[in-house]
Amino acid sequence: MERNSAPILYSLHNCPYAIRARFALLKAHQSVLIRSIKLDNKPTEMLEASPKGSVPVLVMPKSALGNRNTPTATEVFEESLDIMIWALSQNDPDDLLHGDDPKALPIMRSIIEDFERTFIPALNTFGCAKRYHEDNTDELRKACEIELAKLEVRLTEQSFLFSDQESLVDIALLPFLRKYARIDKQWFRQSSYVKLKAWLDGYIQSPQFSRVMKHYVLWVDSKKDEYF
Repeated sequence: MERNSAPILYSLHNCPYAIRARFALLKAHQSVLIRSIKLDNKPTEMLEASPKGSVPVLVMPKSALGNRNTPTATEVFEESLDIMIWALSQNDPDDLLHGDDPKALPIMRSIIEDFERTFIPALNTFGCAKRYHEDNTDELRKACEIELAKLEVRLTEQSFLFSDQESLVDIALLPFLRKYARIDKQWFRQSSYVKLKAWLDGYIQSPQFSRVMKHYVLWVDSKKDEYF
């Protein structure tokens, strides 16, 4: 793919939203030019494409859009889940969207959105409390555990979070669960979430995840585009 026709991904290395977008792009074998950024030094080019200033942002060159009348045709994707679904809609060799079942994607989106609505605020509050050694960390951890318990039940009943087959749900939730596990590593290692720990370790130890987490030179420093 020529550079002027490749999508451009603005990404932050450890941002869970950016991680899951990169994972979906990798799963879809979708080549993009990656521009690694820092939130305190955002490229003007990114802000011009997406004034809200958060990552990930996927900028589609017009030459890559094809028929602009199709529902998915757009110049900029500003939400990680939209990037994931777009990439896998182009190519889904692992069938993460469960393409044979038209009801699967809406159900997966609902699971992901419910998780985001409940777990992510609890995760962020717990992470801040742990960082600043506040007195209520145990209470805040338990708020997160409400969702962990649900996921443990799912993994007791099936191999992955949506079914016995890997899906969009797995890679969408993965970075947030990784972030949680890193807040208090010793506690998580000793916790009773046996299935969830095994599921998480399976991803984190995989060569694919190592590729997702590869470090790139900050684009504002080098102005050098690299393929992801």
